[in-house]
Amino acid sequence: MVRAFIRDTLALAEVELRKLARDPVEILTRAIQPALWLLVFGQVMARLKAIPTGNMAYLTFMAPGILAQSVLFIAIFYGINVIWERDLGILQKLMATPAPRSALVLGKAVSAGVRGTSQAVIIYLLALVLGIPIRMQAGAILAVVGFVLLGSALFSTFSLAVACIVKTRERFMGIGQVLTMPLFFASNAIYPLAIMPQWLHVLARINPLSYQVDALRALMVQGGQSIFGLGTDFAVQLVVLTGLVLVTARLYPNVVR
Repeated sequence: MVRAFIRDTLALAEVELRKLARDPVEILTRAIQPALWLLVFGQVMARLKAIPTGNMAYLTFMAPGILAQSVLFIAIFYGINVIWERDLGILQKLMATPAPRSALVLGKAVSAGVRGTSQAVIIYLLALVLGIPIRMQAGAILAVVGFVLLGSALFSTFSLAVACIVKTRERFMGIGQVLTMPLFFASNAIYPLAIMPQWLHVLARINPLSYQVDALRALMVQGGQSIFGLGTDFAVQLVVLTGLVLVTARLYPNVVR
């Protein structure tokens, strides 16, 4: 039963990745926004020295946050694919298969993770060009990839849940845009928790993106440290992902109604 579940999950992920293979330009266009954040915002704020980051240069502090942002921005709009598939009749065919609903959801989450990994490659290259001290040990890189996969799966599953509720592309796009900025700015991606007002500090603590950034900052750059602990970062994201998969699997049939 477990083998069948894994097979169904990977089969759907393969279908999604074939779409990406046919349109590799999407990867390059997705790289524009993080490049602007690092090359423009990051460079300006580094010169101003307005945000205290201790002994760590601001660009070094910011690079893992921009990777997490890229993962978020790709994954949070992933649910629109479900609405497209419903309108094209593809989703109805998938729902008619014996594959568990959770495998359908998790398969899309896995494919979103691979897209997020492609962003990690781009961010690493940009960081090296900018002279950001990156940890190039194989173990650190593999751990970064693991957290990118986990974060992509989490936010893409959240996106799928939203798509199952709103059901229309226009409404989904509006909600997606409303969600991305609060998630990003109410995290530790571009400024540390220590300088936040108390109410924002509380929001950042319950924001899954903060745990994604915390793990990436500890693993990706030299001198980076985890505030929450890598075990906590992993556990929080895994628990949230598990809950979202279960909820979305229940909601999934609603999108075709």
